[in-house]
Amino acid sequence: MKKLTALLLAVIMMFACAACSAQPAQNDDDKTVVIGVDDTFAPMGFRDETGELVGFDIDLANELLTRLGYTPEFQVIDWSMKETELSNGNIDLIWNGYTITDSRKEKVNFTQSYLDNKQIIVTMANSDIQSKADLSGKTVAVQKESSAYEAVMADSATAATLKSGEPVQFDTNNDAFMDVEAGRSDAIVVDEVLARYYIKMRGAEKYKILSEDFGSEEYGIGVRKSDTEFLAEIDSELTEMIDDGTFDEIKSRWFS
Repeated sequence: MKKLTALLLAVIMMFACAACSAQPAQNDDDKTVVIGVDDTFAPMGFRDETGELVGFDIDLANELLTRLGYTPEFQVIDWSMKETELSNGNIDLIWNGYTITDSRKEKVNFTQSYLDNKQIIVTMANSDIQSKADLSGKTVAVQKESSAYEAVMADSATAATLKSGEPVQFDTNNDAFMDVEAGRSDAIVVDEVLARYYIKMRGAEKYKILSEDFGSEEYGIGVRKSDTEFLAEIDSELTEMIDDGTFDEIKSRWFS
């Protein structure tokens, strides 16, 4: 009986240690931090013409985690599953234009905000849509499980007038933009940060940004609820980078 009890305790300790190893801030042996990203979210994190993962958040994460002694590893994920990937331990951080919302705060802890954003409305330049009211009966595209979707649905008066009563959701913002360009969707609601970069690359004369929007928001870094020490480490270093000018230097590379 004593041997059986000892064996059971050993098994419990083994699983407990395995759980601890999933927490990067408390593991001295493995200093790799896995960051979940959407590799189509320019200019925060995306593939350049050579296929390399680049962007503002990529540079920011590399600099901050290296300073803390960690090795960043970027993992492309299904953005609609980001919180599940984090809670299951498949990734350690969500860091790719991740908007701070009340619903997300229930699932993850956020660092301090580090970048402002808006959910703007974009149409093709020749569209007759001039305002939110003109979206009535129209097809509006958004990225699946995005803050854009939440923002539109939070404006219940507008959402109720849309075709089908809600936006059409796409896997990526690129897919949503392509649907608007093809004339299947009438407008896209999208992060201003991404939209202005996308429009600049593809020709500003082709698109129209409405004066009305679906609200302002802020980006933060998503951390597992259990990783409180790691959260404090990131917040402290992020503040240091803002104070010493490193943050602004990185920002100038992508938002000139």
